[in-house]
Amino acid sequence: MGAKDGAIVIDKAEGWTSHDVVAKVRRIVGTKRVGHLGTLDPIATGVLPLVIGRATRLAQFYTRSDKIYDGVVRFGWATDTYDRAGEPAGAKREVTLDPEELERALEKFRGEFAQTPPPVSAKKVAGRRAYELARNSVAVELAPVAVHVYELTLLEVHGACARLRAHCSGGTYMRSIAHDLGQALGCGAHLDELRRLASGEFDLEQARTLAQLESLAADDRLLDAIVPAEKMLPGFPSVYVDEVTATQIRNGRNFPASPFRSPSASRYVKAVSREGELVAIGEAVLPNLYHPVVVL
Repeated sequence: MGAKDGAIVIDKAEGWTSHDVVAKVRRIVGTKRVGHLGTLDPIATGVLPLVIGRATRLAQFYTRSDKIYDGVVRFGWATDTYDRAGEPAGAKREVTLDPEELERALEKFRGEFAQTPPPVSAKKVAGRRAYELARNSVAVELAPVAVHVYELTLLEVHGACARLRAHCSGGTYMRSIAHDLGQALGCGAHLDELRRLASGEFDLEQARTLAQLESLAADDRLLDAIVPAEKMLPGFPSVYVDEVTATQIRNGRNFPASPFRSPSASRYVKAVSREGELVAIGEAVLPNLYHPVVVL
């Protein structure tokens, strides 16, 4: 494991795509092995976790990470992208929100429900991204997806705008919640602002702007911004292995986990060397016996 194998949490600025951020961080860190753990729309700001070096192999374990958002919904018209970056869909109306009516409408967006993703999204249709088809004026019909919203709190109402805080499962679109709220109230709505406060185990307290990251790199302090691979996935128990076992794991051999040190019900564990470096992620094949599914 190298020093630059791990995660960097970026506080993304508005106007940047997730791909733009990845390209910039590749230059700052000096490696092409950089990937993001879930996109963030250009109008959105906040937590964008990136994986660096061999830690890119851990991305598969973050596909359904929970997210926490602070967003502003503007009522009065819908847009074709479900956010303010899109073109108005229908006439604009002047709206003054009734907080009690809005609170009642929010109720159906709490808990588990089927959500239709926005037509301009990263969802794939016949192997192509929905946003690519939308740009070419191809009508896109996306199937509803089961999502779970654990918290949806109305923070404030100001005229035609409502500020919401949401804690939701991975794959939930705040743009769709905004659009569907507008339909529920019969006046149209779109997402006007969005800030991601947390993505999985990563939050704003760990996040650096790109300017801050460049400054750290210039001072040769880049490691200050990197979450080491062995600190990632804190929900997976750690199993400490000696050098002989570590070599066997790297050769694809199963490895034991002490029932006294690791919950036997855990599907995955982290095999960590005596030096504290992540060797592999193991998946349970028998009680207290794990097979290395990702080797670093």
